[in-house]
Amino acid sequence: MFFKRKNINPDFEQKAGSNREPEGVEDLIQQKVGDESFEGTDDDFVAHEQQIAKDKAIDEERKQLERDLEVKHYFHKKLLETLDLGLLSSLDEDVARKELHHAVQTLMADDNEHPLSHEGRKRVLAQIEDEVFGLGPLEPLLKDSSVSDILVNGAKNVYVERRGKLDRTPYTFLDDRHLRNIIDRIVSLVGRRIDEASPMVDARLKDGSRVNAIIPPLAIDGPSVSIRRFAVDRLTMDNLLELNSLSPQMAKFINGAVKGELNILISGGTGSGKTTTLNIFSGFIPADQRIITIEDSAELQLQQPHVIRLETRPANLEGKGEITQRELVKNSLRMRPDRIVVGEVRGSEAVDMLSAMNTGHDGSLATIHANTPRDALSRVENMFAMAGWNISAKNLRSQIASAIHLVVQMERQEDGKRRMVSIQEINGMEGEVITMSEIFKFERDGIDKQGNVIGRYCATGIVPQCHASLVKRGIDMPFELFNEVNE
Repeated sequence: MFFKRKNINPDFEQKAGSNREPEGVEDLIQQKVGDESFEGTDDDFVAHEQQIAKDKAIDEERKQLERDLEVKHYFHKKLLETLDLGLLSSLDEDVARKELHHAVQTLMADDNEHPLSHEGRKRVLAQIEDEVFGLGPLEPLLKDSSVSDILVNGAKNVYVERRGKLDRTPYTFLDDRHLRNIIDRIVSLVGRRIDEASPMVDARLKDGSRVNAIIPPLAIDGPSVSIRRFAVDRLTMDNLLELNSLSPQMAKFINGAVKGELNILISGGTGSGKTTTLNIFSGFIPADQRIITIEDSAELQLQQPHVIRLETRPANLEGKGEITQRELVKNSLRMRPDRIVVGEVRGSEAVDMLSAMNTGHDGSLATIHANTPRDALSRVENMFAMAGWNISAKNLRSQIASAIHLVVQMERQEDGKRRMVSIQEINGMEGEVITMSEIFKFERDGIDKQGNVIGRYCATGIVPQCHASLVKRGIDMPFELFNEVNE
């Protein structure tokens, strides 16, 4: 039922007659709550009030952090005048931290301009420690295991993703220069650089988290940083089942497909969980096989004992020395691999990847950016054109159809959950068209009042062509897996 809310906030109603201007976010929030024209359902109003409370809490925390940041900046400058921070880097970390604590506490004890409570001193000391030994304002977010992505839009806007939803945080940098210093610290750790001549860079943190940074003049509103967190606890297929990201039947089929050395392409949009899914799939590879992984920025966490990890290298200051994924794929074929795992196929390396799949390197795994399984094959086709291959469409598609066995489609849906929405088998060619059969799918019914996607996983009733070859390999693959029964 729809209704109109009036005089929601009695305290604000008493102030409504005054002509004073709102002084800050709190007043704007009060103004929004006291708006007599709010219309909507009960659920809309509850969500409206919750968002207001959330905005107010973030603003209060932001103000506290900004006050702390000013004090931290003051003591940090004093610290630079009295302590050789370069000398700290040569000490054992525990010793260096003790020296830093002692120096900061001495400065605070001698200072009369910035009175701080005991808790305030602890907060400022932690911030200085993060500034000297870590990544400044990003450190608390990196320690938060619920954060999957950290997105810095300039010095004053930091967002995080939790459970598939974006939230603004109260954390800020002092200014663009402060943010640039943190970016320089990140990229220098992996021997890369960022400046006006090379204003964007891919790097990784010590824990394996993937970082992309871009600065002016390309980033108009100030430096921008995107951090894709590295999962400390490696997810398994059981975790995906608990999260309802696929059905038990789909999990059993994938298990058999990886063990049966089918070539699998994992497709999906940005943040759909492709790399996580690739990690989980790789867990089914037998421990006695030699695996070579190829990535732009090493993220995969393979647990087998015989893994060789390769990573691309950008050009140096003279524009030389770049090593691309295509060169690494070529080189990997000379390393006697049982399996080749490519973190993401995005360019001319697709040519050599397909060539490997077609010449005895079965069981290869890779990810690709695409919205549907059919789009994934079209993207592979386009990559051949990018590599300069002049080949007829029919012959090219025939190579793709014979090289790739399965396409697994991942999707991040409106409720923030990642789901395996389709598993399709490539059957071959009909004329100039690659034919595909959908084996499993996610049937979507709608969205409930809480914004959760409603649907079910089900088999289509089609028994895949690979079934016979998997059974011959001794892999348990009962026909009941493919019955049209909704989960």
